[in-house]
Amino acid sequence: MNRSQRYQYLLDYFRKEMPEVTSELHFSTPFQLLVATILSAQCTDKRINEVTPALFGRFPDAQAMAEADEGEILLLISSVSYPNSKARHLSQMARMLVSDFGGVVPSDAALLQRLPGVGRKTANVVQAVAFGKATMAVDTHVFRVSRRMGLVGKSDNTPLKVERQLMRHIPEADVPKAHHWLLLHGRYVCTSRAPHCDRCDFADICPRIMEDDRLNKHSSQRKETKQ
Repeated sequence: MNRSQRYQYLLDYFRKEMPEVTSELHFSTPFQLLVATILSAQCTDKRINEVTPALFGRFPDAQAMAEADEGEILLLISSVSYPNSKARHLSQMARMLVSDFGGVVPSDAALLQRLPGVGRKTANVVQAVAFGKATMAVDTHVFRVSRRMGLVGKSDNTPLKVERQLMRHIPEADVPKAHHWLLLHGRYVCTSRAPHCDRCDFADICPRIMEDDRLNKHSSQRKETKQ
């Protein structure tokens, strides 16, 4: 199976099995999504969803957060990873939103990345989820699954290179959902350690599994020859 056929196989499966999919982060507005996504860096969505109800209750919009003391933000997010730097980023981000954008989250990637704490991945998440744009956010799950499944080449060894390959092969209409398809597959099935290959619906076409099987078979043959 070549790469184009592999893409077609995966996309056909996900379109049928997961026609409606979105972020597992809880939010009500683009601002809340932006905040939650900044907080989610190197932290689980489950943890973020435990933190954000109180955070959004106190700071429901950019104006409220911009007027807050950084220490108050820190107190509400103290249980997430890197709370000090994230509190600083949220405070600075909210103030810039108010001063430069009238408190409204921009939908443009370049403008989003001007905000403190917002990199390419976060900007792509906000564009896709909040505004329905065809952008591909490559987090650790998407990066891992794309490489294991042979959706990208061995030389595609950075998030940006993986993003470009995925965007080249995935139809524009599928791109916003494809991020979640690959992410969820990586989060629950194709995990970093001890992937659950026994319950993977792509086991028959996965290059990683096929290579492991080939090596195991070769090893068994060598043992039989020695005997």
